Parts: sequence; structure tokens; C-alpha cells
Amino acid sequence: MNLKDIISKEVDRRKTFAIISHPDAGKTTLTEKLLLYGGAIRLAGSVKSRKTNKYAVSDWMEIEKQRGISVTSSVLQFEYGGYCINILDTPGHQDFSEDTYRTLMAADSAVMLIDGAKGVEEQTIKLFHVCKMRGIPIFTFVNKMDRASKDPFELMEEIEQVLKIRSYPINWPIGTDGDFKGVYNRELAQIELFEGGKHGQNIVSSTKGSVEDKVFLDLLGEHYYNKLCEDIELLDIAGDEFDKKKFDSGNLTPIFFGSAMTNFGVQPFLEKFLQLAPKPGIKDSSEGPVIPESDKFTGFVFKIQANMNPAHRDRIAFIRICSGRFSKGMSVYHVREGKEVKLSQPQQFMAQDRTIVEEAYPGDIIGVFDPGIFQIGDTLSEGNAKLEFEGIPVFPAEHFARVIPADTMKRKQFLKGINQLAEEGAIQVFKQIDIGIEAFIIGAVGVLQFEVLEYRLKNEYGVDLKIQKLPHRFARWIADSTIDPRKLTLTSSTMIVQDEEERYVLIFENEWSISWAKEKNNSLELHDIAKKS
Repeated sequence: MNLKDIISKEVDRRKTFAIISHPDAGKTTLTEKLLLYGGAIRLAGSVKSRKTNKYAVSDWMEIEKQRGISVTSSVLQFEYGGYCINILDTPGHQDFSEDTYRTLMAADSAVMLIDGAKGVEEQTIKLFHVCKMRGIPIFTFVNKMDRASKDPFELMEEIEQVLKIRSYPINWPIGTDGDFKGVYNRELAQIELFEGGKHGQNIVSSTKGSVEDKVFLDLLGEHYYNKLCEDIELLDIAGDEFDKKKFDSGNLTPIFFGSAMTNFGVQPFLEKFLQLAPKPGIKDSSEGPVIPESDKFTGFVFKIQANMNPAHRDRIAFIRICSGRFSKGMSVYHVREGKEVKLSQPQQFMAQDRTIVEEAYPGDIIGVFDPGIFQIGDTLSEGNAKLEFEGIPVFPAEHFARVIPADTMKRKQFLKGINQLAEEGAIQVFKQIDIGIEAFIIGAVGVLQFEVLEYRLKNEYGVDLKIQKLPHRFARWIADSTIDPRKLTLTSSTMIVQDEEERYVLIFENEWSISWAKEKNNSLELHDIAKKS
């Protein structure tokens, strides 16, 4: 088999997706359960479970274990039914949504997780819009059906009205008042009842059969059986047909009902997901479309993480492979730096566990050792020095603080820590101009990021911080680089700063100040999202 045929075969069996949700919808739990079914782990450890006394495999940072939340994106790969699956598990907490936005740039599809009792929540809406902007297929998994939840028809209507996307239930829940018994598979006209699972640590067993089989009348009881038959009839009369084209373009979402905690409905979801989810596709670049089956390697950096192993003080650049075959030790062209680089110590991850990668294919995520040369959005290419993928957007910070080291003798460690965390994209760093001293203004999408900054600088760099929170809420980039911001008419509270790329940025306290700046400076054009150059 020649190289192109090998690559084509590997591309066909790849599925790379991200899981998005509002905090506490059960995202890390679902990730664990998919790994359990994929045979990657034998016992699933619930994020907050006291019964199992295990931490979730996908949460590796100490602060995550203490809080029971995910604050970084983790990348997990496993095999199931002949497919190679890459899960991008993203932070659910809205304070870390910037990391999630960037991670979605590396996914070919998304699984939107919704809490059955709460429905569509604020963070889900934000993340959904990033997926919609990219036009990627979106699956919906309605979770926590083992607890009392909203009526399924009501949930469907909410998804359609709030998110403006058509929906199609692939299965239907039996029991929604905390008495979840199983699901009805519409395609197979088949009932599946679940049992066992030991708090979701083990794979559950199930009883399957035709809805026509009267044995289910006995197993379910008359009330549940009749309710299910009524629901099926209503769905068949009133519901949309499943349209694969609409799904592929992100205009229709298939809905699955289940409980990640008890494993009920996880396997049927996984199997249908693999049938419907897209393989890695064509990606646009400055040199035209890049086809995954091409024999030339290309990829881009979407995430940088320092100190994944505090003992080694290492720094890992996460690369999404777009085309060709990656092989260990290969040299590629680093487009922004304009030079060849060797990709050393390539690794794939199962949270804390890493394996050295001999080879990888489009759709795969690899981590390579970064000696400080990579930035988020960098393109790596074999054989084409000009090829560049579109830059990853910098999302606007909503919280700002002035930070200095508590001990001025530790300035060197402070600068190193601030720079590394900025390169990871964990924070945005701005410098105030013309004030005589080097003062850093830190921008963050959420206030919890300041806590993580403080925690990591203390634990990874040995630096205590003084943090002064600021009342500012909006960063706006000046579109015209020839404008001198010192000559602009601005409110007294507006700060003039420069970002890491020395572009001028105005930081405002409120929207009125932004309107004032535009009104008083006719030619001023401001952008709220800047591209990484």
C-alpha cells in the first residue's frame, strides 16, 4: 500500500470532536464514560464522586482535583469498533471559555451536553455560536435523565427556539421523573432497558427488543408502555425527518437522551455518533484548500500548556494534524519563524499518562516539546514554506487587573511565568504606555483565571503576586496601526496599552466610553476580536 492509500485509510477511521456544555452538565463524566466503553479505562472515576474516591482521568492539574472543575482542555485518544477517536475535553466553567473557543478550532464536530432539568444554559449558547460560526456538525446529548428532568418535547422546543437549530431525536427516554428506565431507538423501533453499572463505574447491561414485543408491557408496566407508544406516535406525526445534509452543515442536531453518571444511553450514543460524525475534512489555507489525504504533512498549534509535569518544567505545544503523515523526529517548516524545526518528543495523552508517538494522521492531536518557539495559531508544513492556515481569534477579555510580584527580587521568575501563561493563552497581557515603570495589565475572560494565575505562579514559578482588580470591562484593538492613540480624545478612565504584538489597545470601563471615543474621533475604527498574526 502506498503512502497516500495508508493516509486515506487512516483518515476514514478518524473522528475528532469536542464536548461543549455549561458548567456542571456532566461533561467530564461523559468523557470518562466514553473512555470506559472504548476500553481505555476499566473503572470510571466521577469528578466529584466520594463513593469511588477517584479523580477524573481527564483532569490533571492539582487545582482541578481540588475544585472538581476542569480549567484546561485535555486531549484523549482511544479506539472503538475500528475507529480512532480523539476527544477534546474542554473546560466547562465559563471563566475558562477562551481555551474552549480555541479548542473548537481543532474539532471536526461537537457534542453539546445539556442538563435535562436545566435545559439550554448561558455558556452552552456562547459555545454553540462558536460551533455555528465554523459550520461544524453538532450532536446533542441530554444528560442526567436519571434525575427529574424537563419534558422531552419541551427540551426539543427550547433547543430549536433558543439556539435556532432544527432537532431530531435519535432515541426517546422512558421515564423522566427520576425513574429513567431506558430509551426507545427510533431507527430500529427498538426498546433498550438498562440495568447495573455500579454508580457508573462499569459498563451497563441492557435488554433490547421490538416495541411490538408485549414482554415490554410486563417489564415497563402499563403506564410507561402506553406513554411511550403515545410519544412515538406524536414524534412520527409532528417531527422533522433526519436530513444528513442539514446535519453536516450544522443546521440540524440529532438528540440523544441518557445519563452519563449511570452509563445509561452512553453506548447507543457512541455507536450512532461514529456512524454520523464526519472524518477530518478539507481545510482552507493561504495556498488554497488542504486535503487531508495529501502526502505532505501540515498542522497548526491550537494550544500551549506549560508545566504539565511540574517535575520536568516542560512546555507542550498541541498540534492538530490537517494532512499527511506525522512521523517521530520529522522536520517541518515553521512558517511564522521562517525556518525548519524538528518536532521532538511527540506525545499523545490519556490525561496524566503520555505515550510517545511514532506516527499520527489527520484528525489526530499530538503534543510536541516546545523550547519556546511556538505560539497559538502557528502553521507547520512539510514542503511548502508559504502555506498558512487562518489565525486563531483572540477573544475579548472581560476582566482586568494590574499585577506585580510581591517580592521585587523575583521579577525574573515573574516575567517568565507571565510570558509563558500568556503564550498558553491562559491570560492576555497588556503593557501600559508612557508611565515610566513596566506595569502589566492582565486581561481574562473570567475572574477565576486570576485565581489560576496566582496559584500557578506561586506553585510553578515560586512567585507571590499582588493583584489589583480594575473596573474596566472592554478591550478594543485600534484597526489603523498608523494612529497615535495619545492624540485621541478619550475619557479620563480609558487606558492606552499595547498587547504582546505591540498593537495599540484601548481598555474601557463601560460601553458609554467606547461610544464617546468613536464619536469624538471620526476616523477611529475599533475591533473587539484580534487575530493572532
